[in-house]
Amino acid sequence: MKHCVIVGGGIIGMCAAYHLSKAGHQVTILDQSDGQTGASFVNAGYLTPSHIMPFAAPGMVSLGLKYMLSSSSPFYIKPRLNADLFRWAWNFYKSSNSAHVKKAMPIIEKLNTASSLLYNELHSNRNLNFHLEKKGLLMAYQTQKAKDHEQEVVLAAQAMGLRVTSLSPEEVLKLQPEADMDILGAFHYHCDSHSTPHEFMVAMKSYLLKQGVAINNHSQVLNINTTGSVITSVETEIEQFRPDELVIASGVWTKALLKKIGIGLSLEAGKGYRINVNEPTGISIPAILMEAKVAVTPMKDFTRFAGTMELSGINTMIRKERVEAIARAAKRYYPSVEIPTNSKREAVSGMRPLSPDGLPYIGRVDQYSNLVIATGHGMMGWSLGPITGLLCQQIIDCVNPDIDLAPLSPQRRF
Repeated sequence: MKHCVIVGGGIIGMCAAYHLSKAGHQVTILDQSDGQTGASFVNAGYLTPSHIMPFAAPGMVSLGLKYMLSSSSPFYIKPRLNADLFRWAWNFYKSSNSAHVKKAMPIIEKLNTASSLLYNELHSNRNLNFHLEKKGLLMAYQTQKAKDHEQEVVLAAQAMGLRVTSLSPEEVLKLQPEADMDILGAFHYHCDSHSTPHEFMVAMKSYLLKQGVAINNHSQVLNINTTGSVITSVETEIEQFRPDELVIASGVWTKALLKKIGIGLSLEAGKGYRINVNEPTGISIPAILMEAKVAVTPMKDFTRFAGTMELSGINTMIRKERVEAIARAAKRYYPSVEIPTNSKREAVSGMRPLSPDGLPYIGRVDQYSNLVIATGHGMMGWSLGPITGLLCQQIIDCVNPDIDLAPLSPQRRF
């Protein structure tokens, strides 16, 4: 049995703790937050085998330049002089090509499909009570251009064995009779599921505590001490921990922590927003509103509208124009849906850790023999939580991993 210290109490850290504890290890989680906020609580709750396209894809660079000066656009980069951002942007530019997409798609599909199966296993655990539904996902479009763009993804997904059907507006209404949509049509990915994030996180925390996992909130890591190629201790403001294995799964804060021990990681914070509507909306099928790039999820007792990708550094500031853009998109696609003023006022944000090539970082590095890095999942962090946790356990236990880790190496070149 090893003492495994995990830095980060989000979905990745929790799932790593689950699998490591299940394998018989002593586990301690150190999380700088209150354990109730962040990207793991405000995401769209999707489990998405359908999401096979990496964020770094042809057209994304020109899209970013187009939207750069509009703070209400779906993809916004705040202009600023920052060397790390420039390096990340250059790596992103180099990765945004067809050859990379072709290599990345089967990797992302395999990760998502494996993780979806693990979610089903977790849901079957009687001691883990959380919302999980498999109704698929609608990619809803209002223009022929969006349809044609998604059609290419559909063909790739079908080639991988994923079931996708094309629906007319009338067929969408038949599936969801209480929420008429103003659309040209939709593609229905039957392989996807959805959940209510905060419910899962609360259930998982309670379960882990009962399994003997120590969860320390408000515990910011100040120093990581090393001797040669071994991490010897981790210090917070009030305590020191001596791990046999250290897992750093602290999302957008991972880059700063790794700098303390001489490791550079190309990683940027991509802020997303969410609006919760507690009033009935009639929406029963999750959907992505393609042109607006807004995700809609019927969660337990409320509907969530989430979206935008804002690269403005690590901050939790709420830009009202971005909240309004999500609300306007909801009204445009669902004419009968009203977003109450109080729902917009209570909108919150979360920061997704973005790698330049759209693939997560999962694995060891040459410098330290007892360090595992797990971050960079971008918009797929929620979907990939369970498989990432399992891979962390397999790495630590020297088990042949379920997924080829070479393309996910934290030391890969772009």
